[in-house]
Amino acid sequence: MKKTLHQETVAGLCLELSLLVHAGVMTSDALALLAEGSEGEEKALLAAMARRVDGGATLSEAMEESEAFPGYAVGLVAVGEQSGRTEEALGALAEYYERRSRMERQLRNTLLYPAVLLGLMLVVIGVLLVKVLPIFDEVYAALGGQLTGVAGGLLTVGRWLDAALPVLLALLAVLAAAAAAYVLLPGFRQKLRALGGENRGAKGLSRTLASAKVAQALSMALASGMAASEAVELAGRLTREDAPAAARRCGDCKARLDAGERLGAAMGASGLLPPAQCRLLDTAERSGRVDGAMEHIARQLDQEGDAALERLAGRVEPALVLAASALVGVILLSVMLPLMHIMSAIG
Repeated sequence: MKKTLHQETVAGLCLELSLLVHAGVMTSDALALLAEGSEGEEKALLAAMARRVDGGATLSEAMEESEAFPGYAVGLVAVGEQSGRTEEALGALAEYYERRSRMERQLRNTLLYPAVLLGLMLVVIGVLLVKVLPIFDEVYAALGGQLTGVAGGLLTVGRWLDAALPVLLALLAVLAAAAAAYVLLPGFRQKLRALGGENRGAKGLSRTLASAKVAQALSMALASGMAASEAVELAGRLTREDAPAAARRCGDCKARLDAGERLGAAMGASGLLPPAQCRLLDTAERSGRVDGAMEHIARQLDQEGDAALERLAGRVEPALVLAASALVGVILLSVMLPLMHIMSAIG
């Protein structure tokens, strides 16, 4: 399997393609133009796609064969091609992946300082427990006493850390390498996220983001004139890789639609979309404006997903700062308590 493009790269390519398509440039010529302005692997990728499209393949087929684009992007472009809205599909993908990339950068920047501070505090505490507290213990023993209470417990912890230091260092090295790979390698990041198994997209933030993806796919499919049942089935295929739980909800919704239920009721009963959006679909279905309502819902859920990511970043940063502050207190406690014992013994 080839390396998947980073979200920023996908967003940039989709935006440039949408602009060229809007200007009336043929897809193969647009890809060739982008290849001329690129370098390295990206240049080779775009040139190969241009040759494939020039040979009769569609843009979505060339994207899929390259194995460099996310499945969601390939599927949405395919829907756009079927409905004659390739430009709109590319523009929507550019906006979607740009938002996801921006939120990931914001989350990394938000967590970087507290995480570094927390790591430094852990190192300082480790040095105090392993190297400094035993010196206090020796001084206190020379005065005829021993560390007890919290200080004695911290000394015991320090001795355990000293004995386990080689293992801990190896574990920290592995964790540091995994963190670096997660940040630098999109493929590794996708594999790590896949460890969530069949519950990805089942609840919380992952469900919010999965619902936004489903709504975007449904909006494009319904705008193309596709039947509701087929549109829901398509949305299930597009989310199967990233959010299996959302794909299962799509399957349940399709079964309800095939059984004759109305679109809003079927989506509400299957949990495919939130209740408020399902009520809006019910109203839109009676007025014959389902595609317009779904487009509005897709925008709304996208905004809710962005807001949820911002709230997550806002909660994690104070938690890490609080943890670092608590560790500062532990440092003071580990040093001052033995010192107080020694001073009281001398006095």
